[in-house]
Amino acid sequence: MNKPVFAVLAVLAAAGGCSSESSLYRNQPLVAKVENGMTRDQVEQIGGKPLATSDRTVEPGSCYDYNLSQAGHQQRYNVSFDGRGKVDHTSFMSCAEWSNVQQKAREPSHSSSGGGGY
Repeated sequence: MNKPVFAVLAVLAAAGGCSSESSLYRNQPLVAKVENGMTRDQVEQIGGKPLATSDRTVEPGSCYDYNLSQAGHQQRYNVSFDGRGKVDHTSFMSCAEWSNVQQKAREPSHSSSGGGGY
């Protein structure tokens, strides 16, 4: 399997239940208003201080963890910032989970590439 296809499959697998979360939490300010390119200050004006802040481990930057609450349900949500401090990703998973997805997407495929060396 080639690398781009593997990366897409890894992200889709990790985000498996996102459609239900996005419909349940779509009106939450972080989900509805945070957009790529926003600064940390803009995100904090919308969502308040994060539950936790961490440095990204795969790409330079940082990540904010939030806990969303709606109708008795709770869901982890992250806002990830690039090396310039601008939002470049949001998702219904923790920063650690998002980092793990990114790391797995970068690992080389372990499938055989054919050509058996005859």
